[in-house]
Amino acid sequence: MKERLLELKQEALEKIKQSTSMKELQDVRVAYLGKKGPITEVLRGMGELSAEERPIIGQYVNEVRNEIADNVEKKQTELKELAIQKQLEEETIDVTLPGRPVRIGNHHPLTAVIEEIEDLFIRMGYQVAEGPEVETDYYNFEALNLPKNHPARDMQDSFYITEEILLRTQTSPMQARTMEKHHGVGPVKIICPGKVYRRDNDDATHSHQFTQIEGLVVDENIRMSDLKGTLTLFAKKLFGEEREIRLRPSFFPFTEPSVEMDISCFKCGGNGCNVCKRTGWIEILGAGMVHPNVLEMSGFNPKKYTGFAFGMGPERIAMLKYGIEDIRHFYQNDVRFLKQFQQA
Repeated sequence: MKERLLELKQEALEKIKQSTSMKELQDVRVAYLGKKGPITEVLRGMGELSAEERPIIGQYVNEVRNEIADNVEKKQTELKELAIQKQLEEETIDVTLPGRPVRIGNHHPLTAVIEEIEDLFIRMGYQVAEGPEVETDYYNFEALNLPKNHPARDMQDSFYITEEILLRTQTSPMQARTMEKHHGVGPVKIICPGKVYRRDNDDATHSHQFTQIEGLVVDENIRMSDLKGTLTLFAKKLFGEEREIRLRPSFFPFTEPSVEMDISCFKCGGNGCNVCKRTGWIEILGAGMVHPNVLEMSGFNPKKYTGFAFGMGPERIAMLKYGIEDIRHFYQNDVRFLKQFQQA
């Protein structure tokens, strides 16, 4: 019986050595160590042995089984390593090949201009206030000193949803809403960026949907000189330190006095060119001191508080800054156009 076990061990070890796949190895393991294998048959014949021989043969059987199992495990590890090595050889990456270019997005020119303006005013202590694009007639007009049937409403041909609900024509409603939240106690210092809508024919310089950034400061002893200083700093930071500004009288229902602000032409330096239409100046925005009626309707005492407000169009600023001649380029999503502003 011992000779038979030795013979089985040598057969098993040889077949393990010759196995070239995990399946072949598994078949050898089952054939020799399984319940129906020859080693199990040897164990069944131990009943014919004497009492003295049984423990000796039993120990030898266990040694044979353990040796076969150990060799199966070693061969299994070897086959796994060979499989990994083969896979690495077959799937080798040639690191000398040029990489595939990754298309990286960039800011839309309008977004870049809006964020630049926001960053400037945030550094000056302003907060960014945003509000609904679907607005009530009260906040869009009445709270801004534009009662119903006021002739100045014709300047803003509006998209009305109902008699009292419309798409906002300006971001000024956020000024009234913010002042109301302060319950008549200053200071208020905000800028209001966002989309606005007006019934206008789209062409190179007009759009039915565009963006605005409006600013508001309300506190005690706010003067026109504060407004001029703020706008001067804004112009120099956005268009260059050599820029000068000019304020011209104008009219807005929610400010009194009202002004239009021009900057000296950044292309010709004020000498006259096609950008400034030979005048040396470029109109940028409207501004003025907050009308006492607007302060009072929002809960502020106009005898104690004064303020200034301004409003600008980022599209116009971007067109001037980047030399864009048609406002429609901003909304057509032409990748060829947008790629020009990778460094914007």
